[in-house]
Amino acid sequence: MWGDWSHSSVHGNVVFALGSKYPQVYCLPSLTFRTSPTRYRIPDVCVVLTRPTTKFLLDSAYIVIEILSEDDSMSRVIEKLQEYERKGVPHIWLFDPRLRTMSVYTTGVLHEIREDRIATSAEPRIELTREEVFHGLDPVPA
Repeated sequence: MWGDWSHSSVHGNVVFALGSKYPQVYCLPSLTFRTSPTRYRIPDVCVVLTRPTTKFLLDSAYIVIEILSEDDSMSRVIEKLQEYERKGVPHIWLFDPRLRTMSVYTTGVLHEIREDRIATSAEPRIELTREEVFHGLDPVPA
């Protein structure tokens, strides 16, 4: 369910950590993003290197982050990730608050990151630690 404690906590953690660590980029929660001429998505978090000059994000984001909710279906999530990749987003991250996993979607494959940090593979280098992403989730409220 979108907006539950775990989803909202991770969302807040990510926006706060990225905004604090990387003031030179724009970390935007829930910005409408055009993925094709007829399709718009609202990723949980977008990172762009320059300020958008339009009401909605028309150009590709540098990073798109999706945060799973317990009722998300994998087929719908993968569909979103595929759209971001087709749009040219170079860094697509997926966080699962329930399992505390961080994954990267690239070339049609979702790779779980088992290390303590997730990072871009290009400059500017942007990274988050597992602690920054999932801070404050234990114990998970009922």
